[in-house]
Amino acid sequence: MTGNKRIIFVVNPVSGTSGKNYILNLIEKNVDKNKYDYDIVKTAYVGNATEIAKSAAEQGVDIVCAIGGDGTVNEIASGLVHTKTALAIIPSGSGNGLARHLRIPTDPLSAIKILNKGLVQAMDYGLMNNRPFFCTCGVGFDAFISQKFAESGKRGPISYIENVLNNGLSYNPETYELDIVSERDGEEKHEVYKAFLISCANASQYGNNAYIAPMASVRDGIMDITIIEPFNAIEAPAIAIQLMNGTLSSNSRIKTFKCNKAVISRTKPGVAHFDGDPIQTGTKINVELVPGGLLCVSPVEEGVPEVEVRVQNFLTEHFWNMYNKTEEIIQENIQKRQRMHQLNLDILRKLQGK
Repeated sequence: MTGNKRIIFVVNPVSGTSGKNYILNLIEKNVDKNKYDYDIVKTAYVGNATEIAKSAAEQGVDIVCAIGGDGTVNEIASGLVHTKTALAIIPSGSGNGLARHLRIPTDPLSAIKILNKGLVQAMDYGLMNNRPFFCTCGVGFDAFISQKFAESGKRGPISYIENVLNNGLSYNPETYELDIVSERDGEEKHEVYKAFLISCANASQYGNNAYIAPMASVRDGIMDITIIEPFNAIEAPAIAIQLMNGTLSSNSRIKTFKCNKAVISRTKPGVAHFDGDPIQTGTKINVELVPGGLLCVSPVEEGVPEVEVRVQNFLTEHFWNMYNKTEEIIQENIQKRQRMHQLNLDILRKLQGK
């Protein structure tokens, strides 16, 4: 026994971007072995990450680190709520919403450095019909797109943008009843909205730096509701720009509330989403915030960064994506050479009569 803290790195081999082997090599070379002992586990099926996380918490493991995207993070975090085991993230998904909000870099080496610092903080999480979410959940266009995105079988921001552009202006907004309760000031509201979407946010963004709730904090004990009212083609570019630069709340088509609980009612069942994953629900959706229910290794800062930081992050991520693409090409060429080598051996054996 070393007395070091214990980490389990959980790898989703099929999520998001490539480069998982490179990340595992970085872990071996850069994790502070004077502070941590670790194991690496690969998930085998949907839901496996939650099982691994729950088992780790029961065994008293100090940290479970997600190597994957928002789906992997959601699974692991769901298994760690209300335990003494902390979540950590080395983001390698297509959106990385929670990691981005928590200012955990998408560059894996920088993310490992955050892990080595070992600052553990409590954060809030949400429940949508008793299903945990850690970034956002909601109904409307974002849920519709999450379903299209899942059906397409393609990952990454380009596929997401394609779905948005193909469906954005043809989407028909629905009418919703919204009941909200704010325990902080005792306020209760009942409103009816025709809405393009309704987002319930614990964190500030969906992922890919799309800031649906720029003022949201995972440590303030309250949930941010964003309603986008129907808009026309002329208004769409401004909304898109404001979504990406963190100024969405300044748009007249946007309504925002802060609350602890919300009930969203609609006329017929349909799709909703939690942390970007689609799910079919009934006509009534119950959403509530659970304050301080998850421990997480992350920087002190959170939310929308300054412009200079965003530019730096963009450049770092751009070069990391270039590396991933280069690695994919190298691996494909290696596999092609191996196949050609095997084919040549087979032909030679046949010629030799073996």
